[in-house]
Order: sequence, then structure tokens, then C-alpha cells
Amino acid sequence: MRIIESRPAQGFRGRVGFLGFLRLILLLIMTTLTSPAAFAIERFATIPLAGVRGRIDHLAADPAGHRVIVAALGNNTVEILDTRNKERRTLSGLGEPQGVLYLIAPDRLFIANGAANRVDIVDLTSLAEERRITGMNDADNIRYDEATRTVWVGYGRGALRMLDAATGESVGEVMLPGHPESFQLEHDGKRAFVNVPTANKVVVIDRFKRQVIGQWETARASANYPMALDEQGHRLFVGTRSPPLLLVYDTEAGKVVARLPIGKDTDDVFYDQEHKRVYVICGEGHVDVFRQDNADRYVAEQSIVTAPRARTGLFVPQQQRLYVAAPAVADTPARILVYQVR
Repeated sequence: MRIIESRPAQGFRGRVGFLGFLRLILLLIMTTLTSPAAFAIERFATIPLAGVRGRIDHLAADPAGHRVIVAALGNNTVEILDTRNKERRTLSGLGEPQGVLYLIAPDRLFIANGAANRVDIVDLTSLAEERRITGMNDADNIRYDEATRTVWVGYGRGALRMLDAATGESVGEVMLPGHPESFQLEHDGKRAFVNVPTANKVVVIDRFKRQVIGQWETARASANYPMALDEQGHRLFVGTRSPPLLLVYDTEAGKVVARLPIGKDTDDVFYDQEHKRVYVICGEGHVDVFRQDNADRYVAEQSIVTAPRARTGLFVPQQQRLYVAAPAVADTPARILVYQVR
């Protein structure tokens, strides 16, 4: 701004200098807040999924092998991606794969096939099928319980089945009040937390006794699909779609301590222990990032534009990367959007 020399009084000149100094400070602050370095996550790569059509469901990772595994539900395939050289292998002949679980020893993949009503066990080195576990209607989310060396699969109108990780044999089951969506297992504790959206509840299970020990209401919200766990902080994060909220539960009290507005159509939520952040992937086309100031206080830090219908993904702590699955829409091909955590 050009100043006309009218030679103001000394006091006014000092005031102009002070205001100019304030403007400079504000400009520096705004520049810092809007610069890429200030972003919680920043996109740095795209992995193409040429030829993959339809909905993409959940992902798994092999960090040591630099592989990301994608359940391409609508394509009836699982895509195995090498993130170093972008090479890709495809497992076909599946029936709407929904959940995928990778176990490093041995190099094995468990695939929950929703439409085929089964779980496939595949050797990921040779891509040879080792076993099929049938009779699992609408097999969906899948997790590994390290303490008991079992694979947990949500399926049917309301059940979690436990499979021996080495053999695939069924070793138990827990009945639920409806079809289970996302669920999380404590690492150091004995509990499992399960989203049951048809009942509008979070069901709590004793994993060792294999029985339900609690049912928590979803606090005037419904369609609770994704979930993440902060075990050290005793907090559980549940995403709902109606209305679109992130509910934060105190896992000791079983009560909601925070309700945070999020984007529509969420299907995956992740907790970043190192940076104390929550990443909410929303199908309307963005990732909402919340900073955890303390166990009960969360601040909306960033909303990252992704792609239409991109509502699933995977956070890999070992790589400090967030992968977001973007399905094919119109003339835009399917792809995996890769974000680096800062």
C-alpha cells in the first residue's frame, strides 16, 4: 500500500507503524496455517486401479513387504499392490469380498466373501487357495486376535465366529443382536467392541469367556458402521451416518463424552496414537481430521478433499500413511490415494 506523504503527527505515524506490524504478523500466521507444512496429512501419491469397477470395500496392509491389499467388492476381486514399484496382482473368482486380513507368518490372506457366504484362505506368495470356510452368510469385517491366535469374522444376522489362524477350523462363536459391522479388539485387555447398526448399539464382548457383557446406546444417532480404538486412553471412536457424527465413548464408563460433526457416508475411522489424531473417511469426498487435545476434547484440524464415494481406506502406523480407496466414477478410473502424515 502506497502512503501519501502528508507528514502526519508523530503519534499518528507511530500508530500506522504499529498497525502495519500487526498486519505483517497476521499475514505470517495465515501463511503458516495455509501452507502444506501445517497440514495434518498431505497427498503425495496415487496408485491406479485400472479396470476395477464398482464399490471398493476394506483394505489390509503388509508394511514389511510394502503391500496394500484391496477388497474390490464390486469387481469380485482382491487387488494386491506393491507400493514401491506400483506392481499389481489380482485374485479373481471371489464373491463380493468385503473384509481382508493379512498375517505375516505365514504369508497368508483371509478374505471374507459377502455374497459367496464364505471365508477364503490364500497363500499370498503363490496366490494358491489353501482353504474355504463355507456357511458364513454375508461374511464381512475380519480381525486377528493375537492373544488367542484366532481370526474373528463378523457374519450373518448377528454373529462373530472365531477361526483358528493356523488351520481355519471354527473354535467358537458369539451371538449378537444384529449383523456386526466394524469391531475392535483390545490388545492388552479382554474385550471386543462391536458396532451393531440394526440395533443402534455398541456391543461389548468378553473375548475369553466369549459372551456379551455390555450394550451401549448410540446416543440419538444411528447407522453406526466404522470404529477405532484408543486403548491406552480408554476411548472408542464410532462413526454414525444419521446424523453424521463421530461419537467418542469412555470405555470404562460406557458413556459418550463427545459428539463431533463429520461428513456424510463414513465407512472407516482410524486413530493415530503417535500424533493423537482421528481420521474419518467420508464417502461424500473428504477425510475429516480431529486432534485429540485430551481424552474428552477434540478439535477439527483439517478436512481433506478426496474423491466421490471414497469412504474406505487404511491407516498404516508403521509407514505413517493413510490410504483412501477411490472407486471408478463416470470416466475417472479407480485408484488408491496415498496421504503422508505430518
